[in-house]
Formats: sequence, structure tokens, C-alpha cells
Amino acid sequence: MTKTAPTGVTPEAGRARREPSGWIVFAATMLFLGGMFDAIWGLGAVLNDEVVTVGGKGVIVWDITVWGWVNLLIGLLMIGTSVGLFMMKGAARWAGIFFAAASAVLQVGVLTAFPIWALIVIALDVVVIYQLTARWDARWD
Repeated sequence: MTKTAPTGVTPEAGRARREPSGWIVFAATMLFLGGMFDAIWGLGAVLNDEVVTVGGKGVIVWDITVWGWVNLLIGLLMIGTSVGLFMMKGAARWAGIFFAAASAVLQVGVLTAFPIWALIVIALDVVVIYQLTARWDARWD
């Protein structure tokens, strides 16, 4: 008895199917979580800027409310970018790298207000940048 391949399934068809790898799903999920953290903190800082500080110290530059708006905006952009990563869009990969780097740099500005939170978000951003750059694949647009 000879076995025949199922109809319509060829090796080329499997390669042509564009599905995100496990690492891209991981990076997109981490980008989504980092964006949610940024957006939630930003919303909290905009609504009540006296609650989000630890130990009564302020931010390095500007005001906590300003940092709240910036973090809210970056967080929403990161969430949108993570959706693009799940859809395997090439521009989303570059945007993910950019927004994760921007988020990490922004956390340095609020490091004096809440150091542990800022370090956790920076670590998440570094993981996202690593996954989006080290696992580069030619299947992207």
C-alpha cells in the first residue's frame, strides 16, 4: 500500500501560510502587557497624581500629570502595535521596537517616584526588544 499526501497540502502551502511563531506571540503578549501597565499607570497619574508616588518624591522632569499623559499615549500605541504583531505586519515589528524603547526611556524619568515599578516595566521592554530583534524572520512584510 502506498500512502498519498492529503489533497491541497504541499510543503510550499505550509510555508506560504503566515502564522506568528511562538517567540512573536510571546513578544506581542509582553508588548501588550507593557502597554497595559503604561496605560493604567498613566490613567492613574492623570486622574489622581498624588496617589501614584512612593515616598512623596516627584519625577525628574515636568509633573506627574504630564508623565501620566505621555505614558497613557505610549501605552495605547503599544497595545495597538501588539495587535499588529499578532497579524504579522512588518511595520508593527519596527513600531514595537520603537515604542518599547520609548517606554523604557520614559520610565527613567519617573524612576525617582516609584523605582520598582519603573524597573519592572524597563525589564519587560528589554525583553520585547530582544524578542523582536533576535528572532528576525524573512516571513515578514
